Amino acid sequence: MLDRPYTLLSCALSIDGYLGSPRPRPRRLELSNDADFDRVDAVRASCDAILVGAGTVRNDNPRLLVRSPERRDERTGRGLAPSPIKVTLTERVELDACADFFTTGEAEKLVYVASPRVDDAQSRLGPVATVVDGGQPIEMRTISEDLATRGVERLMVEGGGQVHTQFLTDNLADELQLVVAPFFVGDSRAPRFVSDGRFPWNPDRRATLAEVRQIGDVVLLRYALSSRFGSD
Repeated sequence: MLDRPYTLLSCALSIDGYLGSPRPRPRRLELSNDADFDRVDAVRASCDAILVGAGTVRNDNPRLLVRSPERRDERTGRGLAPSPIKVTLTERVELDACADFFTTGEAEKLVYVASPRVDDAQSRLGPVATVVDGGQPIEMRTISEDLATRGVERLMVEGGGQVHTQFLTDNLADELQLVVAPFFVGDSRAPRFVSDGRFPWNPDRRATLAEVRQIGDVVLLRYALSSRFGSD
């Protein structure tokens, strides 16, 4: 068994690198389109688990489900849940047990929690999720290795920016799929794709661009970030 899952980071952003509107959001920005949503759905269906940060759970209330009935049926035909395991992580346990993350879908929900807050998380989220001690501080490598022991071979990371930054700076990403929307946000208060950090890919070590694809009015940039790319 591999020590960590094949890890794919997925993100849609504006031309100037923002993930959406400033908070509080005056309106939701649609950074993708129907054709790309379907592509993402296919990627989700191919994965064993989907991970997002607690901020994404609070701010976006994602369901993180496979939408296509055909893809759901294909998964159940292989003895899997219709949608992948849902994973999040939190230091402060500021999560609502009634959020769609917890209340939708048949697959297991995993919450990695900083060690000092495990008991609090168990009392608040234990009825709706499996609470896991993520250490202090929570480290993405620890989460990745634990997911591997749970049988997760392919992990999709959907954000937010802090989570993407940590996976990238810790050199835990095998693939990056960026979708660029055809507009600018133009407001530095908006969340960015990544924050400051020491990234393994720099002017002296360029990431490998594996695919460029136009999907309606957006473009997909697919990067190979490790030697495992394409071997999943």
